[in-house]
Parts: sequence; structure tokens; C-alpha cells
Amino acid sequence: MRANPHRLDEETTIQYPGWGVLAAAFTGVMVSFAPIVPYTFSLFLDPLHAAFGWKREAMGGAFALAAITVALVSPLIGLLLDRFPPRRIILPGILVFATGLAALSRLTPHIVQFYLTFFVIGLVANATAQFAYTRTVLTWFTSHRGFALALLLSGSGIGSMLIPPLTEWMIEHHGWRSAFLLLGGIALLGFPLTAMLVRNRPEAAIVRSDHRADTGMTVAAALRTAAFWILALITILSAFSENGLVTNLASILTQHGVLAATAALALSVRGGAGIIGRLGIGFAIDRFSPERIQSLVLALSAAGMLILAFAGSGWVTLLGAAILGVGLGSEADVGPYLLARYFGRRHFSVLYGLTWTAYAIGGATGPLWIGHLYDRAGTYLPRFIVYLAAVAFGAVILSFFLGSDQESITSEVGITANAGVRSEG
Repeated sequence: MRANPHRLDEETTIQYPGWGVLAAAFTGVMVSFAPIVPYTFSLFLDPLHAAFGWKREAMGGAFALAAITVALVSPLIGLLLDRFPPRRIILPGILVFATGLAALSRLTPHIVQFYLTFFVIGLVANATAQFAYTRTVLTWFTSHRGFALALLLSGSGIGSMLIPPLTEWMIEHHGWRSAFLLLGGIALLGFPLTAMLVRNRPEAAIVRSDHRADTGMTVAAALRTAAFWILALITILSAFSENGLVTNLASILTQHGVLAATAALALSVRGGAGIIGRLGIGFAIDRFSPERIQSLVLALSAAGMLILAFAGSGWVTLLGAAILGVGLGSEADVGPYLLARYFGRRHFSVLYGLTWTAYAIGGATGPLWIGHLYDRAGTYLPRFIVYLAAVAFGAVILSFFLGSDQESITSEVGITANAGVRSEG
């Protein structure tokens, strides 16, 4: 369908309300579960071990419990986001999440309390993260949807760069209990702007600009299509390879003779390149085939892995980390873009939640697999990373099935026009 010229002008003006919604969503994502829990968890391992004598494996179990909980409840949160205004889901989620983080400051030697708190955090995690804000951003942007999604997800990258150093400073100067209280306060920073600005675009305005905007397939119909399962399998394969590498990257590099300082710098380069790549890819998918761009970013991830597998010097390590970062930073943008493109907005959040479950399957098994190989060999062999790169290239091959015959796929998942118009706030 040809783009509405009025909509194009509207989205490019600074006065367009969607940019305010996006700024609020960016802030919410920046202080959500995604940048806080995964990026600060390891900072508390030594202090908690010193305080209570807990073993790392036992503490890691709490994080695994939260991750599994996120995977299981994401489709349910998606269902709620599809049915109710976003603030009714996000605001309570922020409050529970912030309270859970602050409650960790009251930990006792009973590790069950630690587990229960992370279980509660896992229940509301995706109600605070980009998952919860994406559908709302989709209602406000069409011609610049890719770039808007890239900006939204960049919030997580910015948060992951700022929050860990601040947390480490608080632990060092005021103790781990104060650091958990600080994280609880940081998590609340997204509440005011979300309460004031985050809302779905009024349906009347959507219908005027795009009469198909609220249409889409049912969940059952989407699950019967090849396109959905191709996207899910791509997600599993890429998460398997990427998480398997990233969770062990520093140890892999140092065992291969790279200096510890260079390995740490490589992690920072990967994060910075991810933000830059994400914005560039977000700009590109509004103008070029998103299927081909997805193939490109998956290929970049795989190529970065191969470079790191044989990195023997600092500059090669940093080059591989930068290429890997561009791929990893951009991939999360293309997935929801394609979901909306193929299946519409009607049940977008439920389908997005199911892809999060797929991501959790791959993301959990990848680190376990490479850890198993390490335990058997006693070291990280270069061929382990080559195996991961081969899996990533498998995702590249699958992505070509989405773009090889786009018309037939679009016809197969053709967006129905039977969704009713509802008022959303």
C-alpha cells in the first residue's frame, strides 16, 4: 500500500506527539529489567558470598529462575498489552520491579528469599522492558517505524553502559545493600514519563492514516504459517550462538592470549558498536528490504564470531567485537518489525511474546552447551566458536526463505481486515 503523504510529513516534524511517546518509552527501557538485572547481577556475587557464604552456582540459579519465568510469562503479558492500554500493564510492572530490587537490600542468610525475589522480578520483567513499549511505538510510527524501534531499543544499551559503573561505585563506597536500594530508585525513573506520555495512538487517527493499521491475523492463524516458525527458529539459532559466545567472551579471549584489559575493552566496543549499528539498521529497514537486512545483521554476527575464534592480537579482537556488536545490536530491531509487517498489530504482543520464549530457549541452551564443551576439554578451543558461528550462519540461510518469495509469503500470512476499532489510552 502506498504511504500516506500526510503521515510522512507528520512523522518527520518535531511537534509530532509520537516523538514524545518514544522519548518516554526510551527512558523506561533505559531503566528496565534488561539493562539492570543482567548487567549488574555479577557485581553482587562476591559481596553476597562474603556476607552469606552462598556459592556462585546457587546464586546463578536465581538468575536462571528469573530468565525462565520471563520466558514463560511473556505471551501472557503480550495478551494483556494487546487488550488493555499500555500504562495499565507497565506502571504496576515498574512498581513491582522497583520494590523487588529494593527488597534485595533486606536479604537474610536464607537463600530462598533471594530466589523468591528473583521469581517475582521475572514475573514483571517484560512489563518494564522494550517488550512492553514496542506495541505502543508501533501505533505511532509507520513510515519511520524501523528507526523508532531502533531508538527504543537503544535505551537498553545506554542503560547497560551507565548503570553497572554506578552500581559498582555504590557497592564499593556504601555496601551492597545500598546498591540494591539505588537500583530500586533507578527503576522508578521511568514511572513519571510513562504515566504522562505512554499511550497508544487514538484509533481514529490510525484509521485516517492507515486503514489497515488495526488489522492482523489471529494467533492461531499466525501459528499455522511457515513465516512465523521461520522467524522463531531464526531467533532460537541466533540466541543459541550469540549467548553461548557473549556469556563466555572475556574468558575465551584471555585463554587465547588476549590481555584481560583488551578483553574488557572488547566488551565495551561490542556494546558501543551495537548502539551505532542499531540506529543505522533502524534507518535502513525503513528504506530497504527488512528480510535482506536481517540476513546482513545475522551474517555480521557470524563473521564477528569467526574473527574472535582466531583473534591473536588486540586489534583483531577489537575488530571482531565491533562487527559482532553491530550484528547483535541490530538483530532485535528487525524481529518485531517483521512480525508487524507480516502479521499486523492486532495480536502483535502475543506473537512477540512467543518469540521471546523462543529466544529464551536458544539463549539458555547456548551457554550450557559451550560450558559442557569446556568441561570436557578443560579449555575454550577455537573450534567451539566456529561451531557457534556455523549455527549463526544457519540462521542466515533460514532468513533467505523469508525474502526469497516475499509475495507468496505475504499472501500466505495476508493480514485480515476483520479487527474492530477500539479506543485505547
